[in-house]
Amino acid sequence: MADCDADPNITTWARRYTSNPDLFESQIAAAAPRIAYVQQVAARHHVAGEFALIPWVESQYRPIAGSKGMPAGMWQIMPQTANAMGIRVDKNFDGRMDVPAATDAIMALLSRYHDDLGDWRLVDYAFNAGEFGIKRVISQHGAPPDEPVIPKMPVKPVTREHLVKLLAIACVIRDPGRFNVSLPTLPSEQRLVTVSVDNSMPIARAASHAGMSTDELKDMNAAFRNGVVDKNASPYLLLPSNKVQQFRSSLLAEGSSGAQSVPGTATLPPLGAALSAADNNDGDASNKRTHTVKSGESLWSIAHKYSVDIKQLELWNHLQGPGVKPGQVLRVSAPS
Repeated sequence: MADCDADPNITTWARRYTSNPDLFESQIAAAAPRIAYVQQVAARHHVAGEFALIPWVESQYRPIAGSKGMPAGMWQIMPQTANAMGIRVDKNFDGRMDVPAATDAIMALLSRYHDDLGDWRLVDYAFNAGEFGIKRVISQHGAPPDEPVIPKMPVKPVTREHLVKLLAIACVIRDPGRFNVSLPTLPSEQRLVTVSVDNSMPIARAASHAGMSTDELKDMNAAFRNGVVDKNASPYLLLPSNKVQQFRSSLLAEGSSGAQSVPGTATLPPLGAALSAADNNDGDASNKRTHTVKSGESLWSIAHKYSVDIKQLELWNHLQGPGVKPGQVLRVSAPS
């Protein structure tokens, strides 16, 4: 997308973000594992890389819990949007704070927006202001020209500023030296991967198995709201890659006390080098051609279960978006 000098407001916001270089560097370092994870998902959906930085604009990648009727998670998803996307939100589980599922759903949405709108600037406007509102503006005033970079459309100032902020943080990432900041490197062992879980367990016990503090694990898996890793709500945990083997080994050692072996699946490779994916032990899944949606499932979790792309599920089932409902029967393999 546009570079730093495309609009003076972009540079102004870039300098605001970096006005305290030490603070900015510490914030970016804390967010780096999530940034890398989101970037991989964006690439998988062919979404412009700048959109991996939307959570910086929204929340600085923090898993913000939303009060009733308010947005939540690092993407700041509204409850009604979550419902339309098939993301579970209840007193025990808030899928808006499930980094893998929410990120995949958002990237699928952004990809569809671009298919419809054909302009990444309008995709950001639609993310902030709503798809139908932006389409209505386009129908009344036409699509914007390439210049100016920040389209002069009759949208709310906050929507225009959202695009400015996104391009500003992208500007800093693209050219950190210009703003007297340095970007962190992310060791491969700190990259985030999902590990499938076969049994529910207290978060504190899962943290102990992984060799992490309870607070650390909860921060990465903030969707679980009642202190329990509920496999019926989400069939995986998000862990740093260097904690996966300890987690598996500890569960194996504890097998006699009721916690069974938990096969892990590294679903995303680290930047620059692929991680080996573990075997998918759901033997029946590969042979099934349909799946009946259960309560709490999302299109992302179903795609994850059957090792297919979410867009394939949408195509095979003639879906207009990622929302699914309990009892719905989905085709999970290509028509023969």
